Amino acid sequence: MDYIEQTALFLIAIVANWFSALAGGGAGLIQLPILIFMGLPFPLALATHKVATVALGVGATARHLREQHLDRRILLLIVAAGVPGVIGGALFILDVPARQAEIALGLLTLSLALYSWFKPQLGLHKDGRNRSAAGFAVGALVLLLIGFANGALSAGSGLFVTLWLVYWFGLDYKTAVAQTLVAVGLGWNGTGALTMSALAEVQWSWIPALVAGSLVGGYLGAHTSIQAGNLTIKRLYELVTLIVGLKLLLGPL
Repeated sequence: MDYIEQTALFLIAIVANWFSALAGGGAGLIQLPILIFMGLPFPLALATHKVATVALGVGATARHLREQHLDRRILLLIVAAGVPGVIGGALFILDVPARQAEIALGLLTLSLALYSWFKPQLGLHKDGRNRSAAGFAVGALVLLLIGFANGALSAGSGLFVTLWLVYWFGLDYKTAVAQTLVAVGLGWNGTGALTMSALAEVQWSWIPALVAGSLVGGYLGAHTSIQAGNLTIKRLYELVTLIVGLKLLLGPL
C-alpha cells in the first residue's frame, strides 16, 4: 500500500470515528464497509477494523473524562454484561460465509436507520429509571445480546447501546454517548480486537494509519458530541446508515 492509500485510510478513519464518537456508535457502519470495498474479504476486514477501533475508545475517553459525567455503575454493567457476548460473537462470525455476513450487516444497518427515523424523540430528554436489581438484570441481558452483535458484525452496536441506555435507564443522549464510548470503545472493542487477532488474520500494514485516524477522530467526535444538538446527530446517522446499508445489500457494483 502506497503513501496515497495510507493517507486515504487515515482520513477514512478520522471521518468514521468522528461520526461514531459524535453519535455514540457507528464506526463500523462507515469504516468496515470501506475496508471491504477496498478489497479485503469480510473476515480480514472485520479483524483489522476491530484492532483499529480500540483507538477510538482511547481518543473519546480522553475528551469525556474532562467533562466528569461518567456513571461508574453503568460503565461496569456495560463491560461486565457485554464482554462475554463480544467473545461469543467473534467466535461465531468466523464460521459464517463472507457474503452472508455482508447481507446481515446491510439488513442490520437499514434497521438502525428505520428505528432512528421512527423514534424522533428518543434520547432527547433525561429521565432516570430502572435502577433496581431487576432493572439492572434486564439491562444486562440486553447488553449481552448487543455485545454478541458487536463481536459478530461490528455494525453500529455502539449505537444500540446508546439507545438502550436512553430507553431503559433514562439517560439523556449526550450522557449515554459518553458511557458507550468509554465502555464499548475500550472494553468491548479491546476484547473483540484480542479475540479476532488471535483467531483471524489482520491486515497489519493498514493498522498504523487506521489507529492514528481513530485516535484523532475519536477525540474530535467526542468534543463535537458535547457541543452539538441531538437532532443534527440523528439526521446524520440516518443518512449514513441508509446509504451504507443499501450498498452492502447490493454488493460490489
